[in-house]
Amino acid sequence: MARKDQTEMAVLGALNMRPMTAYALREAIREVLGHFWSESFGQIYPTLHALEERGHVVRHEGPRAGSSIFSVTQPGVARLRELLNEPIAAVPPRNGLLLRLFFGRLLGPERCRELIEQAKADAERRLAEYAALAAQIEIEDRGSPDLPYTLMTVSAGRRGAEAVIAWAAEALALLDGQPKTPPKTPPKTPAAGTSRDVPTPARAGDSPPNGAQR
Repeated sequence: MARKDQTEMAVLGALNMRPMTAYALREAIREVLGHFWSESFGQIYPTLHALEERGHVVRHEGPRAGSSIFSVTQPGVARLRELLNEPIAAVPPRNGLLLRLFFGRLLGPERCRELIEQAKADAERRLAEYAALAAQIEIEDRGSPDLPYTLMTVSAGRRGAEAVIAWAAEALALLDGQPKTPPKTPPKTPAAGTSRDVPTPARAGDSPPNGAQR
């Protein structure tokens, strides 16, 4: 699925929950979907206008002068169902922490330990946030048919944070006993053809090195 199609799915899905202004739409995506999905201003507004031109959303006059409220149309709901049924796009992994740890011998165990402990602290903070979010959703959406589906996404985030915490404990154990300082950079080998590669010929009368006899 193309990136723009995924943005369409997020916009149509949010508007299917309730009509809202463009600003409220951005905030809804950030607050409701933010624990697993993000969209920027530069993605939301062009997508919203394109959906309006295709008749997938319609604009209504807002409560304030000059403001507009957008709602999804029946063709928009059909488009949302179509997008939801498309194959999930595979995302190539890009993990800056693991990239650094892979070359961690050059950083040294102490710096690697700092990075892992920071990742563990971040995961513990997220775990507490997911617990609070789940409790809030269960109260606010009690009786809603969407409740089990919403809780699935929160559960996935919670399990991911728990996995990071468990991995951090294993990673820190692997660093135990390692030297505390990174290895020194080995001296550069002179390029071939330099004077350091070719021994200076002995001249008549020179003494051999280390007092050796000729």
